[in-house]
Amino acid sequence: MPREAPEMKATSGSIADAHTRDRTLDQNNDQAHDHEYMARALELAAKGRGLASPNPMVGAVLVRDGRVIAEAFHTYDGLRHAEIIALEAARENARGATLYINLEPCCHTGRTGPCTRALISAGIARVVAAMRDPNPRVAGRGFEELRAAGIRIDCSCTSGACAEARRLNEAFAWWIRKRRPLVTLKTALTLDGSLVLPRSPNGNEARWITSEISRAEVHRMRHASDAIITGIGTILADDPLLTDRSGLPRRRPLVRVVLDSRLRLSPKAQVVRSGHGDVLVFTCAGTSSARAKRLSAHGVEIVHVRARRGRPDLHAVLEELGRRDILSVMLEAGPLLNQAALEADLVEKVRLFYAPTLVGLGSSLPGLPARKRARAPRVHELSGVRTEHFGPDFAVEGYLRDVYRDH
Repeated sequence: MPREAPEMKATSGSIADAHTRDRTLDQNNDQAHDHEYMARALELAAKGRGLASPNPMVGAVLVRDGRVIAEAFHTYDGLRHAEIIALEAARENARGATLYINLEPCCHTGRTGPCTRALISAGIARVVAAMRDPNPRVAGRGFEELRAAGIRIDCSCTSGACAEARRLNEAFAWWIRKRRPLVTLKTALTLDGSLVLPRSPNGNEARWITSEISRAEVHRMRHASDAIITGIGTILADDPLLTDRSGLPRRRPLVRVVLDSRLRLSPKAQVVRSGHGDVLVFTCAGTSSARAKRLSAHGVEIVHVRARRGRPDLHAVLEELGRRDILSVMLEAGPLLNQAALEADLVEKVRLFYAPTLVGLGSSLPGLPARKRARAPRVHELSGVRTEHFGPDFAVEGYLRDVYRDH
């Protein structure tokens, strides 16, 4: 008998260990499935790029008994939120299902009714979300309402999914709290910091710094933006189109914004000639002048703003764009405007494309041209730095502030 007790204890322990292992395996399987379905929800949400603004991009996946029964993503013109589209597709099969979604379901009435009520009525058993809604009208209240109805809420997906979800809707998060667009400073440089290359031997043709692959990525960035800002200096020097040539669908045209303190913009400029009500000029000059009337006749909208150091005040420009439901802005300009935006603390994000080229003309982007400064430049440190290769080039991306926490 004394020898049997240890054997019984060992057997009992083995059963307990087996149960623990089974539970661990189940949990690991659940986490793997959660990761898989959330990745799909994020993939769907990204389909709303260029189509959802000024709303956030949202993707939804409904899963029941280990099978996807419906999925959807939101577009602004489609009106209905992703959750509602998925519920309508699933019908009665939604009862007892799990919803995977990249953003907390809304609980207020806006253009549509609250999604939380629809989820409760449909009998959803569990909601797995990648992040809370940054909209102060929601911001956790949607989760609370669902929990109160007995729905299990998991908002602790893998850090990768959470980071991707935040990145996807960072412009919406900034605009919904600040009411001005998130500004991304983008530029191309040589390795020694030059913004320009010497002209071609015939002296007439400007040369691209970066490769065609990098330039295609820039157009994808434009596609994901609501507006692009440049200065009159860039227009006079390069005569750019500033259009989104990604070929991807978008709900509203990319707004092309030119800062032109003295209205030097010519009606013959490409940005004017290609305009279809999508060119906006901010100026300190009068809007009733002959120049202003001539540009207006070509479909250009002229907006007078207060001056700051003789140039359009950037704060006023961004405030006006925010009032127009512009969530995101790309700053594609020369060193003077880049530096002014940085000194005004109006840049949230930068993306610099470097070409493997040296020309010996280093301009220390985004600083001013080599000359005596009135004051020492401010040092700007980036966080969340990422690098990515585009053919022979590489891009460096980083943030000057946390767009979700900055107050």
